[in-house]
Amino acid sequence: MTLHTIGRWLLVLILTTTGLVHAQQGELSTESQRAIRYYYKGSESYRLRDYHNAEADLQQAVAADDQFSEAYMVLGDLYTDQKNYEKAIVFYGYAITKGRRLYPQAYFYMAKLQHKSGRYEEAITNYGLMVQNSTRNDERRILLESLISDCRFAIEQMQHPLPFNPQNLGSAVNTSKAEYFPCLTVDGQTLLFTRREKLEGENFEQEDFYMSTRADSGWQTAHPVGIPINTRWNEGAPTLSPDGQYIIFTACANAARDYGPDREGYGSCDLFASRRVGTGWTEPVNLGTPVNSGYWETQPSFASDGRTLYFVRGYRDKQGESQQDIFTSEMLSDGQWSVPVKLPDVINSAGREESVFIHPDGRTLYFSSDGHQGMGGLDIFMSRRHDNGEWSKPVNLGYPINTWRDENSLLVSGDGKLGYFASDRPGGFGSLDLYSFEMPDTLRPQRITYLKGTVYDALSNQKLEARFELINLLNNQVVVSSVSNPLTGEFLVALPSGKTYALNVSRKGYLFYSDHFDFAGDHGIGNPFLRDVPLQPITVGKSVVLKNVFFDTDSFNLKPESRAELDRLAMLLDENPTMKIEIGGHTDSQGNDAYNLELSLNRARAVFDYLAAKATNPKRLTYAGYGETTPVADNTTENGRAQNRRTAFRVMGL
Repeated sequence: MTLHTIGRWLLVLILTTTGLVHAQQGELSTESQRAIRYYYKGSESYRLRDYHNAEADLQQAVAADDQFSEAYMVLGDLYTDQKNYEKAIVFYGYAITKGRRLYPQAYFYMAKLQHKSGRYEEAITNYGLMVQNSTRNDERRILLESLISDCRFAIEQMQHPLPFNPQNLGSAVNTSKAEYFPCLTVDGQTLLFTRREKLEGENFEQEDFYMSTRADSGWQTAHPVGIPINTRWNEGAPTLSPDGQYIIFTACANAARDYGPDREGYGSCDLFASRRVGTGWTEPVNLGTPVNSGYWETQPSFASDGRTLYFVRGYRDKQGESQQDIFTSEMLSDGQWSVPVKLPDVINSAGREESVFIHPDGRTLYFSSDGHQGMGGLDIFMSRRHDNGEWSKPVNLGYPINTWRDENSLLVSGDGKLGYFASDRPGGFGSLDLYSFEMPDTLRPQRITYLKGTVYDALSNQKLEARFELINLLNNQVVVSSVSNPLTGEFLVALPSGKTYALNVSRKGYLFYSDHFDFAGDHGIGNPFLRDVPLQPITVGKSVVLKNVFFDTDSFNLKPESRAELDRLAMLLDENPTMKIEIGGHTDSQGNDAYNLELSLNRARAVFDYLAAKATNPKRLTYAGYGETTPVADNTTENGRAQNRRTAFRVMGL
């Protein structure tokens, strides 16, 4: 339970008895006409949010009668509204110690502000006094006991602080302006963030995106992303896809303007997307319904699978109450987005959730909330998704990552070692700066690595746009779907640990590229897979090794892990209805020649039978066994023999 969670109770059970309401009812605790006159005058200014005159008149009221309880209460409210919490605490205290009439809610107001200011012991005392000085109310008691529990949790966290030594990212990234909302590619080489600044010739501040790349010497001088993404309007809260090929960001309309040129919206804030083409970006496109709605959508996080989007939606529930929760939507095969689904109650609380970030491991979620047990404001939490799809109970990241202030916008690097955040702490360059810190081991995501390279035409060396699919061979599920840059052919694919993957790279008019990744050994971010992908144009005589077709030793029964690769081959045949292929089986040199020849033939026949059962015309298929007669590697080593044990197909006609 948090301060935000008790908001409705606060309004109904407490605010109805403030001094201002009593004033309207004529039940003041003073008989001084001078004090009453200044009180009413100050209360009206306060109602109109004229804080300067309200403060002056209410101070005159308590000067005229220093036991004027209601005037002290409204002064406390006024300073609370101005976020001058220390002064508010003083005047709520005066209402208790000097006031002629005791308002028990003053204990609560003091406790709430002490809680919010990190004065937890004092807050516990005043929450307790609120209970003692109130009429019996079991629901109220439960809520107050929950707040006391929050304070004790915070005290315990402060008694066991985590190592925390934030490092400013430096002058290449940070300036005297505000920098915030960082996002990072999975290889840690490209940083995108928001900067708030005045445009030349304008008298208002607006938000733009900047980008920096890492070199051996550190972060390079950040440069604006530029048009068509940056405009004279606000662009904020971006997510950069882990491969750096897409930006999804928030643009908001207000009473003074629309979203800007060519950016029509559905609500107060919508999500837009842009794709990288070469070194530039496409015109941003509204994601449309059902992701965007008549409410507001913001703070997106694009998962490394290339399909799943997490974001925050502010809306009103069926009771008309304001809510702010984390939703998720998936891109369907036709390019449309699915109807957003709210994450379960273990994540979304009765409070506010915001600043969602899904790590490239695809299962570790970081987010901010004031609805789970925390330090007093928005805290950062972590939850992990289990193999069955359920999310774990969120874990508070602890002190001093979290404090009594609001914490949000945490980014965690692909290797899980560094957290990035924005802060206006002393010693920076001015306003908000971006910092990094070493993540505690217990709060790090799952270990991952990545595959990085370029796709090109094997004959002409022309760079190509191609589709990537990374498939979990244990369940044949596509875990990553991505596309290489259409001009540079560059790609970057995250590889979560602990699984065996098939990689398929395809483009119309080309034979697909097949690869296999068994995620064992030292393959963290510091030891990635770096390889280029040559695609062969579909021509007679060209062949492809099916690296993800598997048989048990001395067996020709296809293993279930082979289905994804063979289904892709069947799709290639469907896309090219006149193409004819030969399926070839090959073995290493162990065993006698006749046995190897028969085994290779039976394995080729098993692939033939699978494809024929997929409704592929058998007349377009032939098969042959070559035994050990066509090695591609040295049979004297285990690695060489493994390469020779293979199944391939060759184009025989078009």
